[in-house]
Amino acid sequence: MVDIQREAGSRPCPPLEYAFPVPPSRGALSKAAFVTNANGAFLNLLGSDITYHAAPGVHGQTFRHAPWPDISRRARLCIILRQPKEPTLSEPPHAAANHPAPIKITDVAAAAGVAPMTVSRVINTPDRVSPETTARVQEAIDRLGYVPNLIAGGLSSRKSRMVAAIVPTIAHPMFAGVVQAFTESMRRAGYQVMLSISGYEDTDDEVLFRALLGRRPDALLLTGSAYSPGALQMLIEARIPVVEIWDVSTRPIDMVIGFDHMQVGAEVADFFRARGHDRFATLTASDSRALARGRGFTRAAAKAGGAVVSEQVASAPGTIAAGRSGLRALLPLLDQRCALFCSSDLMAFGALTEARVQGIGVPDRLAVCGFGNFELSALNEPSITTVNVEGVQTGRSAASALLRRLAGEERRDTDQMQVPFRIIERAST
Repeated sequence: MVDIQREAGSRPCPPLEYAFPVPPSRGALSKAAFVTNANGAFLNLLGSDITYHAAPGVHGQTFRHAPWPDISRRARLCIILRQPKEPTLSEPPHAAANHPAPIKITDVAAAAGVAPMTVSRVINTPDRVSPETTARVQEAIDRLGYVPNLIAGGLSSRKSRMVAAIVPTIAHPMFAGVVQAFTESMRRAGYQVMLSISGYEDTDDEVLFRALLGRRPDALLLTGSAYSPGALQMLIEARIPVVEIWDVSTRPIDMVIGFDHMQVGAEVADFFRARGHDRFATLTASDSRALARGRGFTRAAAKAGGAVVSEQVASAPGTIAAGRSGLRALLPLLDQRCALFCSSDLMAFGALTEARVQGIGVPDRLAVCGFGNFELSALNEPSITTVNVEGVQTGRSAASALLRRLAGEERRDTDQMQVPFRIIERAST
């Protein structure tokens, strides 16, 4: 039997007895606070509408009770067959008491001798705070181990202080340089960069953009300018600054910092024509920008009266192995002098490696030009003629354009920027 006594008030309530058919050998009732409703049923004061707590095996059993005489009276259910809760590794005794209180922004402000608002400015808009104050606040943050709640700050200001960047790969030095320069510039201004690798395959760009925009970035960097209609509409409706790099567009979303890939190919063809070549071949990766360089090359060569003897396409991104296999396929056509344009320096390196293995004379019988001006191009033997595009400067220019827009400035004419490129002549031609 369980005796229930009144908790509130000085007058004792009428004694009521409740029988719980819980076998002594199994189960235990846990402590809980209850109040009766108008029908006399118990309501758990701790939150849920249940009648009693019991161990497995006794659920569904009923107990007898008499109607509670006053719905305002409270009672505490006595403990029957109580089994003490043993501490676990995840909940050690008095664990909460051993944890120090988290460091607050007011603690940092007191340590640095500034107002909390100044600490907030150092975290969110460091360009608006003097270097001396910034250094003092940063020293306090480091010393106290303060971690700002960026989510809460973003919700209050509607700014995430995060910028998303989409590039096809960082395996190639040309994109690695862009990402590094862009990230460093944005970080100095107080922004972090969320990097997404899109690859070269035909994927659903709407899924990618929806996932990134769902994180509410303040701005977006995109590589290229070819999107599905749905993805384009999504980018426009996001109403955030967008910079497209590494390409040109007749209908830019916002800002463009890039170059014309077909023009690159055409100028390489003119370069070869000026050195007496009249037979041409291309070895390109399958991505749209590499294919555009190849088309520009073959069209300019054919327009000038040259013969295009081979156009090979390999899976993107271009690799050294693809360059070697491409040169092997070209061997039957190398009975005469030929100029080969590769869509990357890696493919050019592979082609020259295979030419050396096959005993093909360079540049007398085979002249090779790559793209990207990778480090290995200058160090190879023979050194590789290549097209240089300022990737690092592209990353910095993209960051500058976004930061101006994020600061509230209007769009400028220079936000549609053509990145210069140049052919670096070396021993392979």
